[in-house]
Amino acid sequence: MTGDGGAGAGGGTPALLAEGTLSLHGRIPDASNAVLYGTVERGGERLPCVYKPVRGERPLWDFPDGSLARREVAAYEVCRATGWELIPPTVLRDGPYGEGMCQVWVGPAPHADEDPGGQDAEGGEDDEEPLLALVEGDEPGAGWKAVGFADVGGGRTALLVHADDERLRRLAVLDAVINNGDRKGGHLLRVPGGRLYAIDHGVTFHADDKLRTLLWGWAGEELTGEAVAVLHELTADLAEGAPLAARLSGLLTGPEVEAVRKRAGAMLSSGRHPLPSGDWPAIPWPPV
Repeated sequence: MTGDGGAGAGGGTPALLAEGTLSLHGRIPDASNAVLYGTVERGGERLPCVYKPVRGERPLWDFPDGSLARREVAAYEVCRATGWELIPPTVLRDGPYGEGMCQVWVGPAPHADEDPGGQDAEGGEDDEEPLLALVEGDEPGAGWKAVGFADVGGGRTALLVHADDERLRRLAVLDAVINNGDRKGGHLLRVPGGRLYAIDHGVTFHADDKLRTLLWGWAGEELTGEAVAVLHELTADLAEGAPLAARLSGLLTGPEVEAVRKRAGAMLSSGRHPLPSGDWPAIPWPPV
């Protein structure tokens, strides 16, 4: 799985991703688009990475403009502006198959003969309780937030819940700003030490409301003070002519950038997590 350079990625990581020599070691199976595992190397530094070339993307009828790769980079840029470091360092660069996104890899190498030192995704003494679960009954229980009921077969349903976790709550705010249409459980990666990273942000930034997520547990609730402060800073960074707005304009269409401004402003104005719109399926399928 892809992941973040987070704990091990200093300020030079994006430059290494963008300018280092990119070597590919194999393709990640079961991905709907071309996802290639590799390494970038420069000046004795080496990082495991994932490279997703635009050429390998399958067109989406409801995202006719831009590319998955550019939206992934845009998501990282917005996340970096929040200061939350939830999305791996991600850049747009040329590679063996043309333009694509390049992102730091977390976890063991997918190929046994190639291990350039990626961080372990989960395991050992730093294991935590699950972030998602199915529980019996109508109440989520202490430490959990309810998402909705899920069909578990045999005419039975169970309550889908996610952890009442500050890292997930930050991610819920970020997803609402970038209009993430595909926040699944499998897109959440944890590393020892308590860090949480989120991946796969190609289905984001649509000008229309497309938010689909498993993190609806705080829907309608007041934002935390931290989130309000972050949104204040983000709206300033998104103003026309501001550096973040300029970076996004090179990755997204004009209406998409304007929609980001409006979503951030609307959340700040309401002071609450958004509710499902009702015009779009609220939970992605499959959920993991």
